[in-house]
This record gives sequence, C-alpha cells and structure tokens, in this order.
Amino acid sequence: MPGTIQSIERAAQALHLLGAVPEPLPLGELARLLDLPKTTVHGIVRTLCEVGFVVQDPATGHYSLGSGLADLGRAVDPHLLRARVSHWADGLAARTGLAVEVAMLRGPTAELVAHVFRPDGSPQRLRVGELVPAHATALGHVLLAWAPVASRVRELALTAYTPTTPSTHVALGRALQLARRQGWAALDGGLTLGTAGVAAPIHHQVGTAVGAIGVVGPSDQVLQPSGAPHPGLVEQLLAAAHATASTLRDRL
Repeated sequence: MPGTIQSIERAAQALHLLGAVPEPLPLGELARLLDLPKTTVHGIVRTLCEVGFVVQDPATGHYSLGSGLADLGRAVDPHLLRARVSHWADGLAARTGLAVEVAMLRGPTAELVAHVFRPDGSPQRLRVGELVPAHATALGHVLLAWAPVASRVRELALTAYTPTTPSTHVALGRALQLARRQGWAALDGGLTLGTAGVAAPIHHQVGTAVGAIGVVGPSDQVLQPSGAPHPGLVEQLLAAAHATASTLRDRL
C-alpha cells in the first residue's frame, strides 16, 4: 500500500489540533504542539486559510478553524441561490427583454429555482419548482457540462421532444463539449419548437456549477439566423453568472 502524503498528513494534524483547543493558537504554539518548524507550519496554515479551512485573527494573528470545513458536504440551498441571484436576474431580464431562469441539477432534470418574467407585460406563469429535462434545455446542458459526475450523462434517457432535441448520447456529448469549451450553452427548440435559450454556469470555487442562469424566449429574439446568440447577450449572461458566483463564495 502506498505511503501517506506528508503535506496532507501534516495539514490534517493541524486541523485536528485547532479543532481540539478551546481558543485560537499563535503560530509558535501551533508549531510547538505539532513538533514542526515554524516555517513549515506557517506554509500549512497559510494554505488552509486560502481555502477557508482556517482563519487568522487580524488583531492577534492567532489561528482557528474556519467555516469552510463546516460547509463541506452541504449542497447549496435553493433559497440561498434564489436570494443571491435575484438582483442580477432582474437586471438581465430588464436589459434583454427576455425571461430569465435559474436552475439546479436534480438527477436527470433541471429544477427551476428562480424565474423572472419577460418585461413586456405579456401573460406568463411562474415556473419556480418545475423540473425540465436537462438534455433538452440550455440550462440543463450547462448543469450537465459542469456536473462533478460525468457518468451521469451516460445514464440519461434521452427523450426526443422535438426534431432538434439531442436524443443520442453522441449528440448530447458533443453539445456538452461545446458548452465547456465556450463557457456557455445555447439550444434552439430542444424542448419546444420556436423557443430558444442561452445559459451560463454559476460556478463553485473549485470549478463545478452549483447552478445555471439562462435567458429564454422566442427563437428570433434569442438567436440570430446563424444560430449564434444576439450580440451582447452572452456577455451579459456571463456577467450575471460571475456576479452571482462571487456573492456565493462566502458560503461555498
């Protein structure tokens, strides 16, 4: 059996120690208790601070456990995502004239957790809580493209809702590769003919997507005749996604 990785073992020892003491420790005391040189311990705790597992009191310089450890294993709450994205989603709808939807991956579906109506006053219904097939929507393509479990895609039942639905694993795989390469996804008529969407990932700090934000509307209002999104649409969408992700980082 391979031996342990020393740097990881030492980091784990530092975390165990900080979790066992009742108050923050200065660097010298931490080094003494770990029986390691101060320079080595400083490198360890500095790295742990950068990832949120340890915090340093700015007044005393002492170290204690950070909230990052407590957050491990917790999924982002849909209510939290809705609250953090609302400002950016409202602005995106106002600027583009399109409906804005935010979704999280739920098995083979994308669950809509936020929905901003088109600002044109036309009859619309709130779609929060609806589940839509991930393979047939731009939102779903983004969520699948940045999902941490790649095998999930191979297990999907790819129902063909329209002639343009990616209904084979080869077609879906190509669409997801394109999404990862360009940083966003577009799909015309995948679920309903005449309706198109463009979506972008709301990233976790390590690269996976905790959600996706997208615009949806009549195909000619979303896409040019070439199939490319209208000028400026992708840039506005990415800006909203990045801004939302930045507000989530204190939680993630």
